[in-house]
Amino acid sequence: MSERQIILDTETTGMPVGEGHRLVEIGAVEMIGRRSTGRHFHAYLNPERPVDPGALAVHGLDDAFLSEKPKFSAVVDAFLAFIQGSELIIHNAEFDVGFINAELERLPARGRLTDYVPNIIDSLALARRKHPGQRNSLDALCRRYAIDNSSRTLHGALLDSEILADVYLAITGGQKTLSFEADGGHAGSSGRADPSGMASIVRLAADRPVLRVIGADSDEAAAHAAWLERLGQDGAPRAWPE
Repeated sequence: MSERQIILDTETTGMPVGEGHRLVEIGAVEMIGRRSTGRHFHAYLNPERPVDPGALAVHGLDDAFLSEKPKFSAVVDAFLAFIQGSELIIHNAEFDVGFINAELERLPARGRLTDYVPNIIDSLALARRKHPGQRNSLDALCRRYAIDNSSRTLHGALLDSEILADVYLAITGGQKTLSFEADGGHAGSSGRADPSGMASIVRLAADRPVLRVIGADSDEAAAHAAWLERLGQDGAPRAWPE
């Protein structure tokens, strides 16, 4: 796996790409060693065609706003420099990759996205394997992993890539909670019940103190030894079923 990962999202004039729809926004954030670096790429784009009403309802980027933005050809060098050599993480990658490739193909000698990155991970495919038969949209995964997406009233490529970074870490990070049912919800490691039914993710600091190990004292050790000696005798309690 590449040490450097770019989490990427796009918005478009509509779909499908085969009907001439274009990119209107690209957002991407950088992680190195599964930690955000704070570096990002973001651009609104003039698609040189109208935005479909359905797409406008999703992202809110109208024709008047986009008409003043640069064309893809004006930002392509900066975009490719930002993603060059990284591992891309995209939710429903086939959609975004198809649109980016269509934009690259409109330009001379630009090739395809896979000419610039060694690997593309589809986080939607990862989520479907981990949660088969469940909803695995970005919003659904945020609810499942207790990730705050309250600022996501409309889709936005940069905001969605930031949220997807947290979702990807949650999906690929192994066990997320140690929870017990309480008051109709689940209590996380803090002991507080989460009304959503999911325990909050708690990330431990890498420089946290080493946990203290407390051994049994002599009286406890003797009592334990006596208990073990009794196991198996007629009428004595047993630690496992026969």
